[in-house]
Amino acid sequence: MTTASSADHPTRRDFLFVATGAAATVGGAAALWPFISQMNPDASTIAAGAPIEVDLTPVAEGQDIKVFWRGKPIYISHRTKKQIDEARAVNVASLPDPQSDEARVKSGHEQWLVVIGICTHLGCIPIAHEGNYDGFFCPCHGSQYDSSGRIRQGPAPANLPVPPYQFVSDTKIQIG
Repeated sequence: MTTASSADHPTRRDFLFVATGAAATVGGAAALWPFISQMNPDASTIAAGAPIEVDLTPVAEGQDIKVFWRGKPIYISHRTKKQIDEARAVNVASLPDPQSDEARVKSGHEQWLVVIGICTHLGCIPIAHEGNYDGFFCPCHGSQYDSSGRIRQGPAPANLPVPPYQFVSDTKIQIG
C-alpha cells in the first residue's frame, strides 16, 4: 500500500499557506510605505532651500543655463578658454570689489562659473553674455559684470555672489 505525500502533489493547505504568506508580505509593505515615505523632505522644504543637483552634460561650451535655488536665479556658465583667459588677465587691484577669478570657481573646474543672478545694486536680474565684458549686464541701471561675475562698471557695489556648491562628479554639481 502506497500513500501520496504532500511533496508530490501540493495540497489545498499548501496553496492557502503560500497565498496567506504573500498577502501578509504585500500588506506589510503597504503598511510600511507611508512611514518610509514620510522621511523624505516635503515640497515646501525643498523649495525653502534644500540642495539641488544640476546635470551639466547638456550645457555646451559658451552656453549659460539658469536654475532656481531658494527662489533665486542661479547662472551656470560653461565658459570658453577665451573668457577664462580674459577673466584671469584682469588686474584685480583695479576692480571695485577685488576678487580673483580663481577664488570664484572650483579648482579643476575653471570652465564652470556658478553665480547668483541678482544684481548687487537693486536686485534686478542681469542678462548673460551682454555688456562690454562678455559677462552679465543689468538692464535696470547699467551695471556690467565680467565673465567671472565681478563688477566692472556701473552702480553695483559688489560682485555677483557665488552660492555654496560642490562638484558631485565631473558633470554634476550640487548647489546648497
